[in-house]
Amino acid sequence: MIALNEVTTPALAYLGDCVLELLVRETLVARGLAKSGQLHEAALHYVRAPEQAAAIERLLPLLTEEEAGVYRRGRNSSHLNIPKSARPAEYRMATGMEVLFGYLHLKGEQARLRELFALAYPAPGGQ
Repeated sequence: MIALNEVTTPALAYLGDCVLELLVRETLVARGLAKSGQLHEAALHYVRAPEQAAAIERLLPLLTEEEAGVYRRGRNSSHLNIPKSARPAEYRMATGMEVLFGYLHLKGEQARLRELFALAYPAPGGQ
């Protein structure tokens, strides 16, 4: 078992990126998308920094104190390579979300991960 206090912020972000990617892929497959081009295009609406920043803004009021602290830890990380497609604030927020999802995954809180993901990315048209 991994000791959470020994996991670096970049490592949590790395893991959280993977956790989010898996949740996105499960969601898209469940929606019936089957072609790789469709899947890739739809995934961009979840995984780009501006979309993740908007998603975490929806979650912030719903986070526990512990979760909010983990999010801030990621958001305030000092060693970020910000892509040209995102503003620095968006990228920091997206990194905070990834850190939070990585943290929850390591804690084994799969139900909470799925709950937060559903709240962060409500189904199109309220479905």
